[in-house]
Amino acid sequence: MSVVGRVNGLWRYPVKSMRGEELEEAFLGFCGIYGDRLFAFKSEGGHKGFPYLTGREKKEMLLHRPRFRHPSPAAKPVNLAEAESIAPGATPLYADPAELMVDVETPSGEVLAVDHPALMRGLGEGTLTLLRSDRALTDCRPVSLFGVETARQVGNEIGAAVDLRRFRANIYGDFGSAPGFIEDTFVGRALRIGSKAVISILERDPRCKMITLDPDTAEVNPDVLRTVARAHEGKAGVYGAVLVEGTMRRGDPIELLS
Repeated sequence: MSVVGRVNGLWRYPVKSMRGEELEEAFLGFCGIYGDRLFAFKSEGGHKGFPYLTGREKKEMLLHRPRFRHPSPAAKPVNLAEAESIAPGATPLYADPAELMVDVETPSGEVLAVDHPALMRGLGEGTLTLLRSDRALTDCRPVSLFGVETARQVGNEIGAAVDLRRFRANIYGDFGSAPGFIEDTFVGRALRIGSKAVISILERDPRCKMITLDPDTAEVNPDVLRTVARAHEGKAGVYGAVLVEGTMRRGDPIELLS
């Protein structure tokens, strides 16, 4: 075992493709980060295998800011301490759906419940249906990891600073003096993050139009995706599956286990 980096940032996205929120600590469960991507909008005209409305089709989604209505039960499982005290560690109980309700601040400053018809009308992309799931509605895998060095390298390659938030990862790692894309070398291996959580790194993360969008303005910079496509096989960051649940905190060590 060796410490290869530190947690630089932890993020979750309560509504798929809307703005994320940075956390000081996060519970990582088998289904992903607690509270991550609980809601998504299903588009009537979407692909059968991927029916969600996202920033690919509606870039303004990134300018919508979701917030949990009840911060305390949305912070971590309601019986986390009690569950962890039961050997070898019981799976904790997630809060009831009503306690994980989300309100969304629109770009105009209006605050609407995530299930309010006016929010769906404002998104303006045909007939939409709100989906809710206790399992994170991620694209491929429960959790994503991205190195700050990777964003720095992409920025160097396009000749402009690249905001980490473009890559919409759950865990941003600072790997010190390691080169960009160091996380690629973790594929097929396991990482412990903090004192308990363990993830198995399964594959590199294929990228799409989402990384071209500025997280604050939704303006498009095609050079970001073009560079990742040409120089890095269209992939940046990695996906993982959760082997051991646990709480992660900013600054926690990232250990390579195997």
